[in-house]
Amino acid sequence: MSIYKRGEHWWIQFTTPDGRRIQRTAGTINKQEAQELHDQLKAEMWRVKNLGDKPRHTWEEAVVRWLNEQSHKKSLATDKERLRWLDRHLLKMALTDIDKKKLAFIRDTKKAEGAANATVNRHLAVISGILNKACKEWDWIDTVPSIKMLPEPSGRIRWITPEEAQRLISELPPHLEAMARFALATGLREANVTGLLWSQLDMQRRCAWIHADQAKGKKSFVVPLNDDALAVIRGQIGKHQTHVFCYEGNPIKKANTKAYKNALERAGIQDFTWHDLRHTWASWHVQNGTPINVLKELGGWADLSMVLKYAHLSGEHLNAYARNSSFVNMPVETNLLHSKKEA
Repeated sequence: MSIYKRGEHWWIQFTTPDGRRIQRTAGTINKQEAQELHDQLKAEMWRVKNLGDKPRHTWEEAVVRWLNEQSHKKSLATDKERLRWLDRHLLKMALTDIDKKKLAFIRDTKKAEGAANATVNRHLAVISGILNKACKEWDWIDTVPSIKMLPEPSGRIRWITPEEAQRLISELPPHLEAMARFALATGLREANVTGLLWSQLDMQRRCAWIHADQAKGKKSFVVPLNDDALAVIRGQIGKHQTHVFCYEGNPIKKANTKAYKNALERAGIQDFTWHDLRHTWASWHVQNGTPINVLKELGGWADLSMVLKYAHLSGEHLNAYARNSSFVNMPVETNLLHSKKEA
């Protein structure tokens, strides 16, 4: 019996040329579709055995394996959201059938939904990552189609003034207000704020520390706590046994929520994500004279190039050198000497 019905769905059953018994759902309630899938799989198995072809793997198989291997990834929850959207286009497709035309269709479809170029590119990057794994590590496919990314604005820095920050804070619910104040005082990323534990704090030494496995740069670093940060922490004492920040007695997993976006709207602030609180913290530091190399250590950046995007916000360290091109400071006699020699 090559196909049979179990419940509403049809199932496939056959023996491969090397003696293995295949039994799986066809994923359809249509008998003809089930028979076509059965014939296709059986033919593929024959080609694998007799012609040395590689087994055909589906996008669904690749996603399952990729997710298992990426379980440690901090952005996995975000990747899963992207994969759920991609399922409508790729779920049952064989990896070998994903070509430039299909990728261009996915790119254009996502863009047509109103997504920003950066959002479209992040979806394409997930596809690229999975296909490259399938090609270079799993040996499931021989080649990976090139993926043309959309142009993105470089070096986006969105920050707000202290007056705007105060307007935002006044509109936030208490649990988000505390976290926003702490983010503006320390520059910590969203995950480091929401996941901050009491065991990471030393109130006497006025510091906190982020462990290597919590840091984006994979290096631990110390976070000095100013008076604003300490005041926020003292206000959280007794609210939760392990986590500094909580909501209704439970640890907080996400800060960039609908409540945060609603507060932005009430405060009249547009195009400002939770991560922009970190940009604001860094911008305020530079504007108040903090050297770039010091800011790098404060923010836990692994590379100085990541901090240089804030350098244009303060030019005070260049003022002394700017005078070197002034007429007042030019040695006039040098030109006279040249004139005498030429004469």
